[in-house]
Amino acid sequence: MTTLTTPPVKPVALNSRPTIATPETLILDAVSPALMVLTDFARTSPQTVNADQPVDEAHQTMISGGVRLLLVVDDHGRCSGVLPAREVIGGRRITLAMQQHGVARAEVTADMIQTPLDKTPTLTMETLASLTLGDLVKSLKSFGEQHLLVTEPTSHQGVRIRGMISAADIGRVLGYGPHGMPEAKSFADICKVVLGREL
Repeated sequence: MTTLTTPPVKPVALNSRPTIATPETLILDAVSPALMVLTDFARTSPQTVNADQPVDEAHQTMISGGVRLLLVVDDHGRCSGVLPAREVIGGRRITLAMQQHGVARAEVTADMIQTPLDKTPTLTMETLASLTLGDLVKSLKSFGEQHLLVTEPTSHQGVRIRGMISAADIGRVLGYGPHGMPEAKSFADICKVVLGREL
């Protein structure tokens, strides 16, 4: 049996009004590793939606999670596609799904309006690790999407989605916050601002 040799710690009372620590704002530049903008699903749980979940519930999941993209998963937790906020809010795909499936809006599911993985832009972790942030921005200048998935091989499951990069995150870490530029609608929007400056 292990015995403790350190005397017990006694909490102390605060007699003043201290400040509270807050996360530091991360500002990167063109030579920073592109990996710095990855939302790593090995550290942060991804926001997902079941394929058969109604789109209005998916929208509420986005709002409560503060995200603009959900990964669509099946009953086995495997990803079949992504659900961008613009498709949930815009309604064009919802209208098409209602017509094609003969259902009311309340019956339209995430699966019916998702963007399939084969139409979703992706990079491998290996490629991302070889890029600087400047390289990444220049590579993404023609992308009309807001999000990019990052994949990696595994020894027993084939390829897995390791994380995601968003245009908004790139803009934020490069110092283009909500007061410095309008909301980024795509990687191309970010690039118009960033590449127009010294990067």
